[in-house]
Amino acid sequence: MSQSLDRALTLMGELAGGAKTLDELSAVIDVHKSTTLRLLRTLESHRFVRRDGVHHYRLGAALFDLANRALEERDVRRAAEPALRELNSRLGYTVHLASYEGGEVIYIDKYDSTHPMRMYSRIGRRAPLHCTAVAKVLLSDLPEARRREVAREIDYVPLTANTITTPEAYLEELNRVRERGYAVDNAEHEDFIHCIAAPIRGARGEVVAAVSMSVPKVLLDYDGLLGHLPDLLATARAASLECGYSPRDQQEK
Repeated sequence: MSQSLDRALTLMGELAGGAKTLDELSAVIDVHKSTTLRLLRTLESHRFVRRDGVHHYRLGAALFDLANRALEERDVRRAAEPALRELNSRLGYTVHLASYEGGEVIYIDKYDSTHPMRMYSRIGRRAPLHCTAVAKVLLSDLPEARRREVAREIDYVPLTANTITTPEAYLEELNRVRERGYAVDNAEHEDFIHCIAAPIRGARGEVVAAVSMSVPKVLLDYDGLLGHLPDLLATARAASLECGYSPRDQQEK
C-alpha cells in the first residue's frame, strides 16, 4: 500500500472520533507536522477533511456523501424500505436492516423507536456474530461447512448471562433458526434489550439481508416481543417480494 495513502486513511480514521489538532494527528501517524499538513490539505481540497477553527480538523462532507451514495446503491435497502418503515411506524420499536459481507454483519439501515427509550446503534456498525438475532439469521443461511468454519472462528465474548459461549451451542442455535425461520436475541447482546429477526430473501431464495425489531425489556417482556413475531415475518415477506423473491418459484424448484 502507498505510504501516503495509508497515512491519509489513518488520519480519516482518527478524525472519525472527533476534531483533532495538527499536533495530535502528527503523533498518530508519527511524522513531522509539515508532512501531516500536506496530507490534510490534499484531503481538504477533496472535501474529505475540513478545518474547524484555527487549530482543529474534522471529517468533511465528501466522506458522508460517498457513504450515502454507497448505501443508496444497495438495492435491498431501497426495496425493503417501505415494509420496514411501515413496521416501525405501526409498532414504534427500533427496526434494523443488516447484511453479511466480508465475514461481518453490518447494519445498513435503521428506523428509530418512537418510544421515549431508544437504543444506541448506527448504520455501518458491526453486529456481533454470536449474540445478535440479525447475525444468526444471516449466518444460518450459509452452507453447512462454512457455518462450522465461522463458528470455530468466533471469539465468544460473554456480554450477558445469556450469551452463547461455545461453537457447539452456536451451531445448534443456527440449526434452530433454519428450522423455524426466525432468530431471537433473548438479552444476549445487552441484558436490557431483546430482539427478534427474520430473513429477507432474493430472487433465488437466498437470504440477502435480515430485518430485526429490538425492544427494551422495560417496554415489553419476552412473551410480548414474541407476540409481534407475525408482524415481523409479514414485514420480511413483503420486503422479500420487493427484492424479487417468489415463493411459488421456490416451491417449483
